[in-house]
Amino acid sequence: MSQSKILIIEDEAAIRDMLKFTLTASDYEVFEASNAEDGWKIALADQPDLILLDWMMPGTSGVALAQRLHQNDKTSSIPIIMLTARGEEEDQVQGFDAGADDYVIKPFSPRALNARIQAILRRQLNEKVDSDQLASGNMLLDLESHRFYVSGEEVKLGPTEFKLVHFFMSHPNRVFSRTQLLDHVWGVNVVVEERTVDVHIRRLRKLLEPTNVADYIQTIRGSGYRFSVVGD
Repeated sequence: MSQSKILIIEDEAAIRDMLKFTLTASDYEVFEASNAEDGWKIALADQPDLILLDWMMPGTSGVALAQRLHQNDKTSSIPIIMLTARGEEEDQVQGFDAGADDYVIKPFSPRALNARIQAILRRQLNEKVDSDQLASGNMLLDLESHRFYVSGEEVKLGPTEFKLVHFFMSHPNRVFSRTQLLDHVWGVNVVVEERTVDVHIRRLRKLLEPTNVADYIQTIRGSGYRFSVVGD
């Protein structure tokens, strides 16, 4: 299974370095930004699984960035943990209202923070696994019966195409490279060439063409593929 990606947005280098050391030791892939604008660009480009966001930064504040992330389709589902020295209840409410999922007051224990990160990532995973059905636009994936419907009509999919649809519908509006798709859909221990992904994407699009949803699976030149419901 591939590493979870965590983005640290923190203007204090010492705290950033401490967080990077702790998270790397816990086998996370870590991205860093020292200000809100750089953090915003990284969030869009690399689609982290979780963001650690400092409240007080020069220029755009963490709260303002959290609101921006929460309002954008590409980043709205990324969980955010706010890091702040402001511990008043009204400050916490403001952080949660901005879209934060958790709130950690400085100074904090790296071990305790790591436990909270694990809890949020585990919850995200369980929410995907526990659902018997996934719906997106006019598409419905029934995991219990292993059937896929578009506008109420069943579309027959092969096992790999079903897994691809499942993964895409579970991770909308995010760009995944061929390598990432291989890891998530085929598995990290399976030796398969990257072009295999292209072959199955073409097969899947061909199956979806009669239902007019083939363009939901978008090719991002130089990056990979993204699932996005057109007109959503």
